Order: sequence, then structure tokens, then C-alpha cells
Amino acid sequence: MEKDRAEHYRTLLNGKLEELLSGAGKAVSGMSEKEENFPDPTDRASLETDRNFLLRVKDRERKLITKIKEALKRIDDGSYGVCELCGEEISEKRLEARPVTTCCIECKKEEEELERSRNAQS
Repeated sequence: MEKDRAEHYRTLLNGKLEELLSGAGKAVSGMSEKEENFPDPTDRASLETDRNFLLRVKDRERKLITKIKEALKRIDDGSYGVCELCGEEISEKRLEARPVTTCCIECKKEEEELERSRNAQS
């Protein structure tokens, strides 16, 4: 990959990383604020449901942060933009849509089809 394209993706990834990390800090501070005492069990259940949803979202964001850091390492070592499965270049279109990807679109399709067929057999 050309150096200027790699730098473009580094900037894109670092921007997303900053956004996720600042959002994580806000969520933690919001959750650690004083607990409300709800006399109505339905209100309490609603709060717990909302909190569980937020925790699931934050867990997905945590996983994305890990993927972003791995993508930045691949930029540093020169392997960014190369499919881990077939060794071919990953298209610019795919990298723009999903800059943390490690597979070209063809290998990803094959991977998903295999997964679907395994799930159908179960």
C-alpha cells in the first residue's frame, strides 16, 4: 500500500479510536453516578434493561477498539490492506467501509457462507 493511503487510514482509525475512548469515559462516569431509588419495580426493571443494553454496546465498542489498535499495528508493519487468508490486496472501497477488516470481500463471503452452512446443520 502506498504511504499516503496508509496515512489516510491511520488518521481515519485514530479518529475513530479517539471517539470511542472519549465515549467510554462518559458512559462510565454516567453509570457511576448516584443510584435512583425507584419505588416502582417496573421503573427499576426499565433502568436495568437500559443499563444492560448500554453495557452490551460498550462491550462491542471495546472489541472495536482492540481491532482498531491491531489495524494500526498492521499499518506500522506494512501488512495493512492485505488479506490474511489469500494474500491479495483488499480493495480501497472495502477499507473505506470497514478500515479494521483483515479479509478481502471474496474471502469474507466464503467465510460467512461456511458459517451459515455450519449453523444450518446444527
